[in-house]
This record gives sequence, structure tokens and C-alpha cells, in this order.
Amino acid sequence: MSTGVGGAVTNVGRVSSRRHEAQYVIVPGRHHLLTRFQADYLRRLLAGEIADQNGASIAVAPDAVVVWAVTSANHAMTRRNPFAAHRREAAIEILAHVERIPSLVVPVVDVAPTPRFAEITLKEIAYATDERVTPSPETTVVATSTPQVAEMYRTLGYRIAPMEHGHPDAPRTPWQLLDELMAGSDAWRTDAHPASLDIVDRYGLAELARRIAADPVIGDERGLTQTRDYRTYSRAFEDAAERKWAQARPWVVPGRIADLGCATGAMLELASREPTLAESDLIGVEVAPDLFAQCEHKKSEGAFANPNTFFYRRNILAGRLFPDRTIATTLSFALTHEIYSYGDGMPSLESFAQAIADHTMPGGVWINSDVCGPADPDRLVRLHFSGGDVTTPARELTGSNDEIAASLDALPVGSRVAQFAQDFTALSGAPWQYEVRDERTIELRLGDAMEFLETVSYTHNWLSEMHERFCALSWADWRVLVASVGLEIDERSGPWRNDWLVENRFAPAASLTDLDDEPLDWPDTHLLLVARRPA
Repeated sequence: MSTGVGGAVTNVGRVSSRRHEAQYVIVPGRHHLLTRFQADYLRRLLAGEIADQNGASIAVAPDAVVVWAVTSANHAMTRRNPFAAHRREAAIEILAHVERIPSLVVPVVDVAPTPRFAEITLKEIAYATDERVTPSPETTVVATSTPQVAEMYRTLGYRIAPMEHGHPDAPRTPWQLLDELMAGSDAWRTDAHPASLDIVDRYGLAELARRIAADPVIGDERGLTQTRDYRTYSRAFEDAAERKWAQARPWVVPGRIADLGCATGAMLELASREPTLAESDLIGVEVAPDLFAQCEHKKSEGAFANPNTFFYRRNILAGRLFPDRTIATTLSFALTHEIYSYGDGMPSLESFAQAIADHTMPGGVWINSDVCGPADPDRLVRLHFSGGDVTTPARELTGSNDEIAASLDALPVGSRVAQFAQDFTALSGAPWQYEVRDERTIELRLGDAMEFLETVSYTHNWLSEMHERFCALSWADWRVLVASVGLEIDERSGPWRNDWLVENRFAPAASLTDLDDEPLDWPDTHLLLVARRPA
């Protein structure tokens, strides 16, 4: 015997001897907002006043327990999941207490779409309760208004309490209320349960959700793009961390050090070992839930020697990240081209630069390492490919990242020209035009030539990479941008050419000439920008 929420006596785990009576009511959902209708419906369901989807009365045991399965519990700060699971759980516990509804809350982590999701959720409930709750069709009814979810449970033999679905009063669903909240309307407040009103107002969740909805960078679920393989990115970030930290270290100003787009936290892990930074706060900001989870996991394992290491999952373009004049060093590595590509182009990058300028303290520094376009992007050049046929037609790419990579890797680089033109134009929104001179040669802008060569080898994340513009800004453009936000560039920083790319990617695939077929040097590909706020 145990005392449930609100003081009601429950027998969690004891199957009712009356086999026809439901012992558990499972309510699966994301539960970002709770409604007055839900509370009333569950009270009536526990009182035996509700019929199932087929119109048959649902008999419920006097000691029945409502199990709230909070799905996507490991997701927050996205359009579909704006609120963290602990905020959702807090609202459920308040509702259960004030309505005297015996309840348990079970977080269910997000999984890839699968027809077995209902089965997975049921197993999560059993594991989370140490099998004190073991749902079965004989002991359990599922309360859901979502037809697709209902069908999954019905296939497993469970009876469905349809909640809002088909109800004569047409009550609004939690999703409809959440859409109103994120759109900026207060109409959701009328039908929301006081428990949700309390949590949303106390923690400023409405403002948070509206910032997320307005952020052009953040997607529905997993951050920047749905096609990115974050396992590949994690390995790449980890492998490059020492090189990146060595590049940044000479310019770092001790104090509050923020790594924006910190990925797996590998750079901060190295920074945390620096004795001269022992008194500094190390702050990682990451938007992708997969990468943020790795940061938190590494912190829990003690990977960061500096105990003052913190991680935040925040939207970089949703407003200021830190109070004005409070950050000594801001690091941004391989980030600014993504802001330009996934945001609104130059306006997004200008907002980002302004936010950094605002939070940089006098004498503080912004260290930005990223790709960089050539100094004369509009110059017409020719690419002469060492293999392939530039007239090879494009096709629609389908399948997994591995399957797409295999089909592209089977083509010489020269045979990927039309595919790149099709996919880059469609996904990045930028024009990419070329003229065929012969089966091995194309004529195009130098900026477009480098855009192609710097991206075409990333076949494993092809559909993600095709969103991104590597050569949108030259070093001259960066100088103008930095000056516009009131920072000063350290003249020892500047553009540079990655000769590893020249030797291993560019030269084996193609040669670069002018329109008279005279050889040209490969242009700059990257930049290290160090910008300071005057002391």
C-alpha cells in the first residue's frame, strides 16, 4: 500500500481482482500544456462515467492510477517540444494534487519514428516503476485523442478512451493551445488548466516558446536540420578539438569564456585543463539536443577539470545570450556559416555579431574561426576536372545518409556537378550557375567554384551540407561587419588557405585556371577573426 498524490490510497502494482475493471489509465503525450477538459475527463473516467471508442462503458477499479507518459522527454527548446520535461512533470503533479487524481509520471525519451512506439512506451512504464506497474490489455485503458496513437495501442489489444476526439463539445486539444501560445495569442489561457498557467507564468515559458517559434535557425525537433548525422559531426568535432584550441588559445582572455556552438564540449574540456584559466567560468552553448546531451553526459562523468563549467541549450538567434559587458572571451568555431545558411542570411549574421559585441566586456575578445570566401568571388574561372563527365544528369536522392553517400562516392567529382547544382540551389536558396566548356570543364564564378570544391566531398551528410554556404562572405565583408558592431579587428588575424584541402581534395579532383587556361593559385578558404572591444 502507498499513498498517492492528493492523499488517495493506491495499490500500485496490484492487479485488481475484478479483471474487468481497469487498474491503470495511461495518458501518453508530450503534455506541454494541460487543459481543464483533461482534468474533468480523467475524473469522470476514474468514476466510471466514460465510454470507450466503441461506445462501451469503461469500468475502473476504485484504486486505479493514472500514468502520464511524457513523451519526447529528452527534447526541449524546439518548436515541437519547447518546454523541458521537468517543467511538464511539475504541471502534471500540481494538477494531480489539486484535482486529487492518483497519478504517476513516466518520462519517455524520443526515438526514431517506429510503429512499435506504443510497445516501447509500455515497456518504459514498466521499467520506470520497477515493474510495479505492468500494463496489459486486461488491466489498462489508454486515454488519447490522437487517432494514430490510438491505433497503435488498439493493435496491441488496449481499449481506448478517446478524450477530445469525437467529443460533442469539440474541446480544444493541448496542441491547439500550444500553437496559440507560440503564435503570441493569450487565447490558450481560457482552456488551460491552472496548473499549466502556474508553471508557464512562474518560469516565463510563454516568452521562451515564442522566441523559439520566431527563431529561423531552430527546426521542429533536432536543431538545425533533419538530415544531419550527428554521430559523424561528434567524431569530427572531437578529432579537431586540439587543433582548434591551439588556434584560439593565444587570444583567450581569462574570465567568463563562452563557446557558442560548442558541439560535444571538446574545446572546453581542453580549456578546463589550463592552470591559467582555473579561475575562469567556462560556458558551452549548443542547440542540437544530440550534442547537448553529450556535453551533459561528459560533465556527469567528470570530464571537465574546471568545476565552473556549465552548458546551456539556447537559441543563438533568439535574443541576447548574456547580459551586456559580461563575457571576456567568445569562441565561435565553424558556426557563423551555419547562422548565415540556416538563418536569414546577412541579417541573421549581423544580429549574431551585434549580440556578441553587446555581451563582450571592455578588453574582451571574439575569436571566430570558420570558412571564408575568396577575395574576388565574381571573377570568372574554369575548373578542369581530372575525371568524370560534367554533363552527368542529376537525380532525386533518396534513402539513408549511407545510401546517398554510396551512390555519390561511386561518381568521380566531375560527374557530381549537375547534382550539386540541383541540390545546392534547392536547399541553400542561392543560385549556382555554370557553363559547360567540354565534358571535363566548366566555367563559373570563383566563389561558386570554391563553394563546390569545399562541399562536394561531404557525401555522407550531403542533404545537410547542401543547405550551407561556405563562401558567402570574403575577408573584406567580415571587416565591414565587425566594424559595424563597434569591435576592432586584431590585424594579426585574417584569412588563410587550408593546404590540406588543396593537397587532398582540390588538386586531386580539378585544376583552376583563368579564361585563357592559365593556372591560378587556390584562394583563401578559411579565416581566423580576432575582434576586440576597446578597453
